[in-house]
Order: sequence, then C-alpha cells, then structure tokens
Amino acid sequence: MIGFVPGTDRKLPEWSQVVAYFTALAKSSPRIQLHTLGKTTLGRPFIAAIISDSATIANLPRYREIQRRLADPRVRRPGERDSLIADGKLIVLITSSIHSDEVGGILTPLVLAHRLVSGEDAETRAIRAQTIVLMVPSLNPDGVDIVGGWYRSTLGTPAEGTDVPFLYHHYTGHDNNRDWYAFTQVETQMTVDSLHNLWHPEIVNDIHQQGSDEARLFIPPYMDPIEPNVDPILISGVNALGLEMTWRLTAQGKTGITNNSTYDAWTPSRAYQHYHGGARILTETASAAIASPITVPFDSLRPGRGYDSKVSSWNFLVPWQGGTWTIGNIVDYQVSASWALLSAAAPMRTTWLENFSRVGERAVLGNRAPGREKWPAAFVIPMQQPDQASLRTMLRILQRGQVEIRRATSPFIAHRVRFSAGTYVVMLDQPYGGFAKALLENQHYPDLHEYPGGPPKAPYDVTAQTLPLLMGVGAVAVDSFPVTMTGAMTLGSISRVTTKP
Repeated sequence: MIGFVPGTDRKLPEWSQVVAYFTALAKSSPRIQLHTLGKTTLGRPFIAAIISDSATIANLPRYREIQRRLADPRVRRPGERDSLIADGKLIVLITSSIHSDEVGGILTPLVLAHRLVSGEDAETRAIRAQTIVLMVPSLNPDGVDIVGGWYRSTLGTPAEGTDVPFLYHHYTGHDNNRDWYAFTQVETQMTVDSLHNLWHPEIVNDIHQQGSDEARLFIPPYMDPIEPNVDPILISGVNALGLEMTWRLTAQGKTGITNNSTYDAWTPSRAYQHYHGGARILTETASAAIASPITVPFDSLRPGRGYDSKVSSWNFLVPWQGGTWTIGNIVDYQVSASWALLSAAAPMRTTWLENFSRVGERAVLGNRAPGREKWPAAFVIPMQQPDQASLRTMLRILQRGQVEIRRATSPFIAHRVRFSAGTYVVMLDQPYGGFAKALLENQHYPDLHEYPGGPPKAPYDVTAQTLPLLMGVGAVAVDSFPVTMTGAMTLGSISRVTTKP
C-alpha cells in the first residue's frame, strides 16, 4: 500500500498512502475499525483506528458505557463497580507523529496496527482479548505531507535530511503538543472530543523523537517536578509501567535507554490524560537525519539532563556504543517500546481498571480525599468581566475538558466579596476537578536547585498555565459554597464569541 517496508532508508509515505493502508487493513479484518474524526487544518482526513478482538469490536458501545461508569462513580449503581471491572477492557490510546519531523512516528503505527490485527501468537491474542487499542497514526497529518514533501525534494542534495524551512503545522509549528489545555487547534479538539472524552483511556502512549546525540530512548518515570493536581495513583502507574517497559527492552538487548531524565510531568499543556484518569507514557527515540542514516561516534555522545550518555547509572544502565543510526532503528525502538507497554499492561487489566475507578472516586471526594485536604471547595467566576469574549472562551475550555460549570441561583458573599446570582461556579468535588484547579489557580513552580546551595535547575519548558491570568478573567477560590446552584451547563450553553478580523 505504501510501496516499501516501514523503516527503509530514505522512504516516507504520503498521508494519502497512510489512510489507504489503514482503510485496506480495516476492510480485511473484523478486528479493526477505522474512523474519520473530521478534517485537519488544511483539509486532510483525520483518522483513528480501534483494534481489539472481533467480539469486542462488534460490541464497542458496551465497552464505552463501561468506561463511562468506571470514570464517574456518580453514574454507577450501588455495588456495580466489581462487575464493570470484570467485564471491561483496558483502553490504550496510542498517539503518534504530532511533530512531523519525527518521522518514525508515521511509520511505527503501520507496523503496530498490522501486528495487532494479524498476529496469532499467544501474546498478541492476549493483548487483543484484554485491551481496546485506539490508534491515531498522526496528530498532524498536514505535517506528514509538508515534511515528507520537503524531504523527498532534497534527496541527493546538500539539504537532504535537513529540517523543513517553514512551519509543519499551519498555525503552531512544533508547539502543537502544548495545546492540551487550551484546545485551540482542530486536531487537538478532535482527539479530545472523540477519543479522550469518549473512551477515557487508562493509558496513553505518546510516541516522539528527540536529538540524535544522547540516549536512544526515553521512557518514564519523569523527572521532578510533578504537577500537584495529578493523582498520585496515576504517577505511580506511570512509574511502574515505564520501568517494566525498560526491564523488558533491556532483556531484549536494547541499549541506551534512560528513565527519570530530561522530561517532567508538570503541565497539563502536554498531558491532558493526567487530569482525566490516564497514565501518560511518553517515549522519545533518538532521531536520524529525517529518514537518512547518520553516524554517531561514541565519543560524540553528550550528557543529557539527569544522566551521562557514556556512563552507566541506575537510570541509564546500558549505554549505546555509538555507530550508524537509521530510520529502521527508530521504527524498531518505537515498535518495541509500544509492544512492551501493551505486553506489560494487558495481563494487569484488572489492576488498571481498579485504580482507574479509584482515581474517579477520589476526585469526587474533592478536599475530603486523603492528600487533598487543603483544596478549596470551588472557584467562582463572576459574570461581570472586562472582556466577555475571554470569559466565554475560558468557560468553553473548561467544558471541553469535561469540567462541570454551574451557576449560583442567588447572591452570596465569599471572602468579603458579594457575588450576584448567575455567578459561574466550578466545584472541585467532581471527576475532573483537578483539571479545573490546575488551570484556575496560580501556579507555584517549585524552587529546585542542581544541588544544595547550587544554581536553580532550569525547567523543561512550561511553568504556568493559569487561564485567568492568561485571559484577563477574574476567578476566586472559596473554601465553602453555601447557596444552591443550577445543574451543570452543556457545552452549547455558553455561546461562542466571534470577532471581526
């Protein structure tokens, strides 16, 4: 369908070929469904595949309903939890190629999907039986063609393997993976609305690439700091699964794997799932020159954040010895890492579903949950704001993130301030109250140092995501809320505000 084996030097598919491949795969097997979620920024089809055993694929609405009930204890019947866990499937979302110059990400899903659909070995059958895999071959299909077109046009020239000299996402370039809390791009919106919010995945495998002269592969645990509104159950799951993946890959002979380095788990701008019951397993594989081979001598490897690429340590046990690095190596490492995730998680289906339901149960307890005693009860957002467009935009952001927003039915006083009837109220004792708190409170990035008395430790990137400050909207945290409120508003109840250009 694409005319070459994924991982062949100097070969990249066009997006139409990727769509054609998944379309053909879906027509050939009852173990996969293909869905077009909408159109990208530049009008290409945005697709997602659903893979499991054929009996599960034939009953997908049933499993979506199980996930909905596990995610929100308020909609469960008394005593229903155990039966839901017994009947449910582990939902794993695999997303790839959001950064389109990380080209292994557009090839790896082809290999993974084929292996999941066609494999008849015991391990593959067990994965299909225990999981539902949601697969997004590219979070930026426009960039697949932008980068691929540039790369093919430069083959055999001095520019071969160089970065594309223009944005590979029409609006955001490389920063499209910082959009998971503002939801400004249609690709983000489709992924959140049609996958995250519909399926509530317990695990999200986010496939990326990094520089070529450090580790061959990063797998969590993440470095400090951890954003304080993420449930520790999730971070514990991230740590356990990431280290088991590393264990499996090391046993397979993979070298150059690092944990607890480079990347933190601080901001929701990169990790929507951490506030919605899911463990984010980021993998970052070393890059080549787009799809052209490179040679990386051992002596040229440089230290990364939290490890030395040439020295063995607890979080970098087996250094890579240098040499040729190709697109085939990238695909091999990415496929192996994702397969290690699925192989490790599938037998633990019951444990993952149990802990997923516990995260939801703790969330609806709010400041009554252990470890959350210092949380406010709610945030109140007055109707009277200097910029009504920004107010509505902020409220719609919260609603897209499944945050329930209510309105006070009568005037009230909080913190010596009088608020009118109709004031917007975001209670934090709700399934995604942590997401609301992370976006509405002022962040306090921790004062980390390289060593005691040493210089400040530079953050990975984002340190704050306070929507009220970013958008000029007032919001007040309150410790109690004594008046009655309306029911949660629907997304359509807050009208969009359009402005003339």
